[in-house]
Amino acid sequence: MIRDVLLTQKREWERRLTERYIRRDVGPRFGKAADLVRVVVGPRRAGKSFFALHALGEEGRCGYANFDDERLLGLRDYDDLIQALDTVYDRPETLLLDEIQNVDRWELLVNRLQRQGRRLLVTGSNSNLLSSELATHLTGRHLQIPLLPFSFAEALRAESGPRTRAERKARLESFAREGGFPEPLLKPVDREDYLRTLAHAVLYKDIVRRHRIRAVQGLEDLARYLLSNVAKEYSYRSLTRVTGCRSVHTVEKYVRHLEEAFLLFSLPRFSFRVREQASYNKKVYAVDNGMAVAMGFRFSEDAGRLYENLVAIHLWREALDRGGEIYFWKNAQNEEVDFVVKEGRQVRRLIQVCARVDDPGTRDREIRALIKAGHELRCGDLLVLTEDHEGEETVEWFGQAGTVRFRPLWDWLAPEG
Repeated sequence: MIRDVLLTQKREWERRLTERYIRRDVGPRFGKAADLVRVVVGPRRAGKSFFALHALGEEGRCGYANFDDERLLGLRDYDDLIQALDTVYDRPETLLLDEIQNVDRWELLVNRLQRQGRRLLVTGSNSNLLSSELATHLTGRHLQIPLLPFSFAEALRAESGPRTRAERKARLESFAREGGFPEPLLKPVDREDYLRTLAHAVLYKDIVRRHRIRAVQGLEDLARYLLSNVAKEYSYRSLTRVTGCRSVHTVEKYVRHLEEAFLLFSLPRFSFRVREQASYNKKVYAVDNGMAVAMGFRFSEDAGRLYENLVAIHLWREALDRGGEIYFWKNAQNEEVDFVVKEGRQVRRLIQVCARVDDPGTRDREIRALIKAGHELRCGDLLVLTEDHEGEETVEWFGQAGTVRFRPLWDWLAPEG
């Protein structure tokens, strides 16, 4: 039976390799690490399998097993699987094990295959499961590669021909609503219906079933509320009130599950004191803007928060790929900076997202917070991302001075050249 399943999957693999492929912005480390277990992690339907299939195209004989297939659920005899892979693919040098978190004790299988000299690439849709198990069983012998839905630069790459400044600016507005999941961008499907169905699959397949959650309605309400309130602060206690969940502990656990399943992520408020930082509210962001809109976010009411969400995703992707930490900053006067980028022990960048800077009151508020945060955090790289304004100016505020750069968001997300 396993052999028949693998033969069916092989035909699907061969068919998919004939489809159009959009190059993904994955660092050069990936191709140089064939001696490590390469782990591609990210949301369901973000293109992990398609990326992996193309990445393996020049690595000799490859075998493929997709564990997001109900016929392989409950697999117990790994020897039968390996024997079937060797038969179908003529003892492949490299194995692609897709959505491997669906297999019980999968880390033991991966560990054994690596000891036997197999080159491995695995994909998964659960960040904590993969990272914790790999850290335990494959210490120093794996490379983790995040793959999120298309970035703005990748979405532009999927479309034909160069674009003018005005066209790129207009495309950013639609991208902020639609998001970057590949299938709705490349195929004629109903976007919002597709994304709602996907969110439902993530909730039930990756959270409810895996964690045996009984109060499903509370989880659904929490996911919908958070995705409808991107770029806003939350506390576990406040979420307990608005969702009707029974306890703060339950809400905290549910938020962790939603983050592990790549539906959303949270950024902490910056503080040099770890205990103080842990006591502050966090801010929530969606892994994809289109998912937030499909789940209830009203673009017409606050497009600025979706622009901020795009910046959060961009910075989070960089931190996942290259390291670093992302925070927001807020002082006792409730003045706020959207993003603090910290590398090692130093704060490297401070970023505000302010689409319209033509309103003097808004402009002064955003710049004043940047200057104060820059002085407090000893950071001179001060950036305001705007709808279309570009320039630089030196600003002084009660003896505190700084040079603030202004850059259009569409150019920052996808610079030309």
